Amino acid sequence: MISSLAILLILALLAIVAMSSIKRIPEGQVYTLRRLGKPAGILTAGTHLVVPLVERIAHKISITGYTLAVDERLEREADARTLRGRVWWQVLDPERADSVIDRADDLIRLRLRDALQDVGSESVDPDLRARNQRIKQTLNGSLRERGVLVTRVELDLAA
Repeated sequence: MISSLAILLILALLAIVAMSSIKRIPEGQVYTLRRLGKPAGILTAGTHLVVPLVERIAHKISITGYTLAVDERLEREADARTLRGRVWWQVLDPERADSVIDRADDLIRLRLRDALQDVGSESVDPDLRARNQRIKQTLNGSLRERGVLVTRVELDLAA
C-alpha cells in the first residue's frame, strides 16, 4: 500500500501545480501566451488558468505607456549635434507588439533617426513644437504596423 508520506507528497505536488497554473494579471497590463512555443493569444487583466508545461507567459506588456529618454550624438558631415529629450509611447495592439516588445526602445531610436532625416533637423527651427509634432507623425507612420503608438515627443538639438 501507499504510505501516508507518499500521499502527502503527491497532494503537495498537485497543490503546487494548481497554484502555478493560476495567473493574476494586473490592470494596465496584458500578458502574451505561448502554447508549445507558438503564439496562443493575449491574457488581459483578471485571473486566468494556464496549463503548466504546455503554456507559458512570453511577455508582460504594460498598456499604460513607456518613456524613452533620448541623449544621442548625431554626427553629420558639416557638424555634430546632440539630440536630447523624451519620447512617450504605448502599446495599442499587444499581439502585433509581442514580436518587438523586447527591443522596442532600440526600434524607436532607429526610427527616430530616420524620422529626423525625413523631417529635417535644422538647428534653427522657430517652431520646436511643430517639428516635434512632425517627428511624432513620422514615427507613428512607421511604428503603427508594430502595434505601437508614439503619444508625445519632446526633443531638442543642441550644438
